[in-house]
Amino acid sequence: MSPSYPSVVDICSRLISFDSSNYGAAGSNGERAVADYVVQLLSAAGYEPTLLESAPTRANVLLRVPGTDPALSALLVHGHLDVVPAEPDQWSVDPFGGLVQDGYVWGRGATDMKDAVAVTLSTLLRWRENGTRPRRDVVFAFVADEEEDGAYGAQWLVDTHPDWFSGVRAAIGESGGSPVAASDGEGRVHRFYPVAAGERGTLHMTLHATGTSGHGSRATSDSAILHLVDAVRRIADHRWPVTLTPAGRAFLQGTTETLGIAADLSSEAGVEHALDAVGDRLGDFVRPASRCSVNATGLRAGYKVNVLPGTAEADLDVRSVPGSEDDLLATLDALMGPRVTRTFISDHRGVSAPVGSHWFHAMVEAVRAFDPEGVVLPFCMGGGTDAKAFAQLGIDCYGFSPLGPDPDGREGCGMHGVDERVPVAALESGVDILESFLTTV
Repeated sequence: MSPSYPSVVDICSRLISFDSSNYGAAGSNGERAVADYVVQLLSAAGYEPTLLESAPTRANVLLRVPGTDPALSALLVHGHLDVVPAEPDQWSVDPFGGLVQDGYVWGRGATDMKDAVAVTLSTLLRWRENGTRPRRDVVFAFVADEEEDGAYGAQWLVDTHPDWFSGVRAAIGESGGSPVAASDGEGRVHRFYPVAAGERGTLHMTLHATGTSGHGSRATSDSAILHLVDAVRRIADHRWPVTLTPAGRAFLQGTTETLGIAADLSSEAGVEHALDAVGDRLGDFVRPASRCSVNATGLRAGYKVNVLPGTAEADLDVRSVPGSEDDLLATLDALMGPRVTRTFISDHRGVSAPVGSHWFHAMVEAVRAFDPEGVVLPFCMGGGTDAKAFAQLGIDCYGFSPLGPDPDGREGCGMHGVDERVPVAALESGVDILESFLTTV
């Protein structure tokens, strides 16, 4: 008799019950407790996972499952164990209670991304229960610190344990593979499954302005603060051009064609029209990554009210369309002016994966095996994930952590917000889709 394994819903609920909040520079509750649970679950099923601590309480779990054909390149499946903090007084439920109610699993991480981790673990348990092996080696990485910068998780593994990813040519991770419903002009509902095939770059930097120090009562034309403010204002006023990545263009073409919308993507005005026409939900898969963006997120200057400071600083959150970084930085330098310089806090360029690969085709087939009418399309993320770290090893990274549709129309919601929750039915069908992909790819 085969052992009785917990369901994907039970696993998701249990994962949520571990408060693995990541406060960034203010510290972290750590991932060790939830990592220990992952190790125990896999070990009880007969796997031999490895736990790697990058620092006290900051833990990662690695597992390599051999495939039946060692000549094939390997695949990486990665997911993070940390979550952003929650403010319990704003929630209607305990954010770390793992409540299962009203057809949902509730709690912090339910959609980012303990749901996907639960689906992955459940797939591994199903393989063990049924004696299934994948065609190719599959490396599983359950990592720390994605909600900050990966310094204790994906980036640390890439820097210190790259041997774990030997032979890996592609990876799947968060932010893709969940259905989004939209109606065409005749009222027919179509289900789109966006799959991330790229991410904008994250170039965090500090601007440094210099001026002449002096008494606060004296007029001056050489104020560090004014040099900085003028530079920040010029940068804020700059309108970055629309630049569609191949994935973004394919998504917009696919959605407009499916919905019967006439679209001309050869001009900026045409792209904007198409984005408006497909609606906010679908448009949001293209709009954030269709331009570079620069936002000032911090200002520092002065130490006394009657003293003109000789220096002033501003922090910028810069996001780049993949491949645009050189032009973006040249434009920034021109906008900054001669009295302002910049230094990087972090420099992670945008990444892209081919949309015509057999990896992407296998994702399409896995979704359509479950939902024959599903429309699977690539897109480029406006934000970022651990894919940027793994891409440094030459790995093509996709955002594919599939979930299925809920028959009663429930949808996951609350990511990084209040009352985060994921439909039970979506988790259960997600296992079917992921298993199909991992077994046959």
